[in-house]
Amino acid sequence: MDTKHCAVDGWVDDKPAPGPHGTATFDLVVRPADADTVAKDAPDTVVTCTSVTDWITHELLTGIQPGDLLRVTGNLVQPPAPGEPARLTIDALEVLDTALLPVQNDMVFDRYGNYVVVFDANTDAVPVFTALGQWVGTAESPEAIGTLIDAHEHLNGSDA
Repeated sequence: MDTKHCAVDGWVDDKPAPGPHGTATFDLVVRPADADTVAKDAPDTVVTCTSVTDWITHELLTGIQPGDLLRVTGNLVQPPAPGEPARLTIDALEVLDTALLPVQNDMVFDRYGNYVVVFDANTDAVPVFTALGQWVGTAESPEAIGTLIDAHEHLNGSDA
């Protein structure tokens, strides 16, 4: 198989995922440098990347999000079959630009009628807001959300 040491610029397609043996993997969407000359319906090139150093793995899993523009350097291996992505084992990483909106990690927003709650996998506490953005309070646990909403409606009326 052909391998080549190279640098590739591209956008992170999805949140990097933990891989085996302390690595992280992600897909990088690469557009040609002369993208203006390529047909508009030409597909983007996808390169599957795997980290090989601890600091790159840490950065990928904690600081990189979909939409970030990266320059990765490493050993590129041609795809084993046509139509499959090339594989790049990266030994250097540079963030060229970050995505416009941060992606919330391990958080879920949910509606309770006229209320919005934020579940965070790192804590039992649940912030509660009205759907219009007014702060209601923090429920100590998911089980306490109903009690907090009831108390808010009792004090402020049922129009949240």
